[in-house]
Amino acid sequence: MSVIHYLRIYADADGVSHFETLDIPLETNDYAPPAVPLNTSALLPANACIFLELPVGWVGDWHPTPVRQWLILMSGEVEFEVEDGERRRQRAGDAVMLFDTIGKGHCTRVLGDQPVRIAAIHFR
Repeated sequence: MSVIHYLRIYADADGVSHFETLDIPLETNDYAPPAVPLNTSALLPANACIFLELPVGWVGDWHPTPVRQWLILMSGEVEFEVEDGERRRQRAGDAVMLFDTIGKGHCTRVLGDQPVRIAAIHFR
């Protein structure tokens, strides 16, 4: 079975943010007939979608996510830091779930010499 790995940023019961790496299982499905079957995840609910561009050098100081959301990085490289001190670099093609709606949240920094473009998908 195939999987897609993603990074989840969440807040524990005390509001302290952490990372965890999780998987989305994929199964072969007849998704778009008459095209050949392909691997898909389970259908997930979404409320809205927005595209973001973080300019070179941009830093989003400590903040909780304004809504629960998926971030699908389309270009560039970004570093996330959580309150427990851990940092993770994510690049174009990576998926990040922001779930830290309480507490201090996380810090975001654009790395490198190109803007970071993101598709953000809001969910409940």
